[in-house]
Amino acid sequence: MYNAIQDKTQDVKSKIRILLADDHKLIRVGLKSLFTKFDDMAVVSEAENGKDAVEKIKAQHPDVAILDLVLGDITGIDVVKRISDESLSTKVIILTSHIKDSDVTESLKAGVNAYVLKDINSETLVMIVRTINEGAIWIDPKAVTILRNTQTGGVIPQKTYSRANFKAQHSNLTEREYEVLKLVVDGKSNLEIAKILNISEHTSKAHVCNIIQKLLVDDRTQAAVKAIKEGLV
Repeated sequence: MYNAIQDKTQDVKSKIRILLADDHKLIRVGLKSLFTKFDDMAVVSEAENGKDAVEKIKAQHPDVAILDLVLGDITGIDVVKRISDESLSTKVIILTSHIKDSDVTESLKAGVNAYVLKDINSETLVMIVRTINEGAIWIDPKAVTILRNTQTGGVIPQKTYSRANFKAQHSNLTEREYEVLKLVVDGKSNLEIAKILNISEHTSKAHVCNIIQKLLVDDRTQAAVKAIKEGLV
């Protein structure tokens, strides 16, 4: 009996340990049902308000906390600030129904690892949990334009490069890939890029894949964020 309990404890420790915080129980139930389908994930705790989330994160040190932006007593951003003050290593995903300039920038300033809209599909959310657990950041594509057009106050520091300096920094990007990258930053889909540049959708997709590989990022969103952060566009 002891060995069975010990093995179960060790098994949980080997997984990505997740805390869910949302003031709607139905949302927590749905998320928990999703993550229990995957062998590398385990929901270890739930909270229905912000203060409870802070206490459970401090006590249990989950790998990833998924927080609603609005938690009734304090916001998800406030939770992030409080656990940051404690120097805790828990990665944080803000999951929200709304997108607002100030929410995006304040979340990033507070130190969130991902800013995600609730209309995201489950497969992508699982991917986000895995990648931020490994140290990546993820920002919903709808928020990328906000970061580009808003004075972010140091959230994503801007650098300015001349065209020559750009080539020196990223000489492995072709002129066409640079054109495609600018459209990715503008939030254009592969089909929209194809129409704008008068190329096939297949070619558009290939350019995006090449950009992702050359910029050493995991997806088009991270490519856009890196382009903004390094002043490539």
